[in-house]
Parts: sequence; C-alpha cells; structure tokens
Amino acid sequence: MTVALENLMTVKQLAAAYPAFTEPMIRWWIFNADTNGFNVCIIRIGGRVLIDRAAFEHWLEAHRAASFTPESA
Repeated sequence: MTVALENLMTVKQLAAAYPAFTEPMIRWWIFNADTNGFNVCIIRIGGRVLIDRAAFEHWLEAHRAASFTPESA
C-alpha cells in the first residue's frame, strides 16, 4: 500500500483537523493499536508516530454502527 506523504499527520495535527477527537484519545488509540486495529493508521519512524489521514478516515468508517443508516435517523 502506498502512502501519500501529504496525508501524514502528527497526533496534534490530527486532533486539530478533527476537533471531536482529543490528543489523549488519539494517543490511547495508538497505545492500544494492536488490539483496536488502529495500527493500520500509524507509521512509526524512530520515536515519531505519524498517522495516515486516509487510513484514519477508513478506520473510523469501519467502526460506524452497522445498524445505522441516514434514512433511519
């Protein structure tokens, strides 16, 4: 899978782009990435963690409640 470099964000940048998600919440997802599937969103380089914005949006969509449809709201 090829990663578009312009999609890479730090935790702080991701939290700023998506205000519904706080930095501590995102860090918790990173810490538990092996169990919650968030590992598909992150790239580790040395001690730095970068998040692929496109993969993050896909990960969020995968966690949407299956029974929810816009027509039922």
